Amino acid sequence: QVQLVESGGDSVQAGGSLRLSCVVSGPTRSSKCMGWFRQAPGKEREGVASLYIGGGNPYYADSAKGRFTISHDNEKNTVALQMNNLKPEDTAIYYCAAAPPVPFVRVCGILPSSYDYWGQGTQVTVSS
Repeated sequence: QVQLVESGGDSVQAGGSLRLSCVVSGPTRSSKCMGWFRQAPGKEREGVASLYIGGGNPYYADSAKGRFTISHDNEKNTVALQMNNLKPEDTAIYYCAAAPPVPFVRVCGILPSSYDYWGQGTQVTVSS
């Protein structure tokens, strides 16, 4: 059973930066795909970024391109989301999620339904 624990959420001013972290434990094969998602009040959960652990290219939602970076620390087995130039519309609960890979594919998508394991979420609030 994969367990995910997020941290790093906070309240910041627009234009600021935050770094979210997700500690991953459990079977590594079940967490080959790692993703960050967010859910704002009254909205559906949406994908922000994903990464195939072990050599795949990251994938970003249009809203995250150029501002967010997903990365993996192999030693600590953590997945981070560096968020720069934050905007009020980035305000949401951010979730880390994990899934096994699709056979023969080294890219992970950002559809929430594709992910099996979820953390408890961390709140990010961006004020204007």
